[in-house]
Amino acid sequence: MIMGRISIKVENISKKYQLFHREKNEEASLLGSMASGLVNVLKGKRNKSSHEDFWALKDISFEISQGDRVGVIGRNGAGKSTLLKVLSRVVKPTTGRIEFEGRMASLLEVGTGFHGDLSGRENIYLNGSIMGMTKREINARFDEIVDFSEVEKFLDTPVKKYSSGMYVRLAFAVAAHLNSDILIVDEVLAVGDASFQKKSLGKMETVSQESGKTILFVSHNMGQISALCNKGILLNKGKIETEGNIQSIITRYFNSGESQAQTQTEFACPNDPSKNLAITKITLLDKNKKNVRSFAHDEEISIAVTVTKNSSLKDIILGLFFSDMMDKKVFSVQLPVSDKFDIHNERVFILVVPMATFTPNTYRISAALHIPNIQMIDDRPNAGSFEVYDNGSDFYKYAGLDIGMVFVNCKWEF
Repeated sequence: MIMGRISIKVENISKKYQLFHREKNEEASLLGSMASGLVNVLKGKRNKSSHEDFWALKDISFEISQGDRVGVIGRNGAGKSTLLKVLSRVVKPTTGRIEFEGRMASLLEVGTGFHGDLSGRENIYLNGSIMGMTKREINARFDEIVDFSEVEKFLDTPVKKYSSGMYVRLAFAVAAHLNSDILIVDEVLAVGDASFQKKSLGKMETVSQESGKTILFVSHNMGQISALCNKGILLNKGKIETEGNIQSIITRYFNSGESQAQTQTEFACPNDPSKNLAITKITLLDKNKKNVRSFAHDEEISIAVTVTKNSSLKDIILGLFFSDMMDKKVFSVQLPVSDKFDIHNERVFILVVPMATFTPNTYRISAALHIPNIQMIDDRPNAGSFEVYDNGSDFYKYAGLDIGMVFVNCKWEF
């Protein structure tokens, strides 16, 4: 296969299921319904029922190039697992066609791919044979598979006696190391421990970059998706909402279905009158102090925090914390506030973030009032959010690549 060639081509794929509904009989009790149903079965009759068509996938089309690592994301019920099952030929599509270039290996869920009565050793050879590999080819990769899976001690034990974690380790090792051109992985890796998940993600990235293996990966863990994938497909109710570079897809995923949040510039914080000190509002402002939610990377960002004071508390610190949409902290700032205004008063504190601080992404704001190491007075996690877009930075040409979360104006010396 040649790098850049189409590895997977999907044309107008749809998958329909029929959902059956039993008609309710409000006059019969549950026990009566069960007895009536049994009599009807004995007489060869069926209870009346209705059905509706449910389209798990509808008119899905896309192309994936060899060597791409594609994250398939979406909320529960979006059709992610169904799509992977169709691509893996576990489920037949109702309409449409799929074209592959090369061999495919898939790891969809614990319990698939292996024969439970066979040992780990036997299942390695079985899977290799199914993929068209010779015994010599399997032998050449055997030790590497066993070493990666960390189940050498149990290699001659039937896999039905494996724990779910052991099963996943061996199944992934087989799928990743055998001679496949396409690897499809569902959320099964969530079963493994954190160290194995990290090792698996690293392996998928390595085989993709070094041998051009195409990866399709489904996960609810956006950190894993972001770390591994370079492209993404966002599914919504069985349809493709958008596709493109992974960072833009993740941002769209977090904002999808939240049209108000995409334009909101003021975030009210429910006030508790019993609190001596409270954060009541957070407002986003541009350099002209106009309410905005999206900022160019090369303009100042102002965050106005309204604080109400009802007592003579002293030594109070206002802290603002910035994180990305996967809750990775970017940085924090703080300011002593208790000496800035009188009792029974309200004051607005405006933080001005210098231009070219945040790289393009969506960020969350958390705020807190506290006495350091003594008392948390008011805590407002994820109280607001804003977006930063690239207005022509030095990295503009690298759209879609992870360049970090902040720009740093460093000094070069020669």
